[in-house]
Amino acid sequence: MRGRRRAPRPPIPWRSSWTPVVCLAGAVAIGALVAVSFLVKDVTVVVDGRPMAVRSFAGSVREALDDAGVALSFGDVVQPNTEEDVADGSRIVVRRARPLVLTLDGRTTQHLVTSTNVADALNELDIPPTAGKISAPRDGAVPLSGMSLTVYTRRKVYVVAGSTRIASRTTARTVREVLRRNRIIPNDGYRVSPPLGSFPKDGTVITVTPLRTTPIQPDVLRLNWPALAACQSGGNPLAYNPEGPYYGMYQFSPSVWKAVGGMGLPSAWPVEEQTYRAQLLYQQVEGRWQGPWPSCGHRLAG
Repeated sequence: MRGRRRAPRPPIPWRSSWTPVVCLAGAVAIGALVAVSFLVKDVTVVVDGRPMAVRSFAGSVREALDDAGVALSFGDVVQPNTEEDVADGSRIVVRRARPLVLTLDGRTTQHLVTSTNVADALNELDIPPTAGKISAPRDGAVPLSGMSLTVYTRRKVYVVAGSTRIASRTTARTVREVLRRNRIIPNDGYRVSPPLGSFPKDGTVITVTPLRTTPIQPDVLRLNWPALAACQSGGNPLAYNPEGPYYGMYQFSPSVWKAVGGMGLPSAWPVEEQTYRAQLLYQQVEGRWQGPWPSCGHRLAG
């Protein structure tokens, strides 16, 4: 009796002639993935303090910046150098250059800075941010497009007006401003050196000198002015009488002193200036001394 024929066995996949090829291709793909995983790098790029994460195959800092879409301009600062190699986990810092027009104590210069705020920009230019008067807030931003900045440093200047001597720390832009801050307002006809509109640099000595444009008549010059001063104040150019108040050798009131071209207080000026203004007063009242010096005016004839 004949037996039944067995059905043919199904083919075994791994015994196929293609099996080695498929395995080799898979191994190559896995190897490629492993190789790629070793080549790709996670890099942090910080531009003006703002970080961004970048995955890159870059071999250098420059290539990593290209992958991050960061284009460099003239004056930008990059750390590390653009030609250095990049490793996984690298940190690249970019500080962009900003144009800054600086007017320092009246002198204007142009600069490129990488600081993002005014205080840091001044430090970058070796100017202490507390140096004096600044035209923008110290914590204000320096935009990428640039800005103009005006700085007046704190300087020491000296004012000489008669016997008044003042040493002043100032950020003033002009001699006129220095005098105004010290409450010295020159009258018309007074000479100020350096000129009122000039810049008072450190160490400047500002002098205020009254010009004697009105001549004194000879007969007035011959009067006994020392006798009048002795009677009025004991001849003391610094004399002060609170009842008026009255000041100086000839006991001027502030209003009368100003009327004859005096500046400030009479007692702030030397003997010669006080005497000249007293002689002007005598000429203005046409010799009627009883008004300004009722008690002592008669001494002029002594």
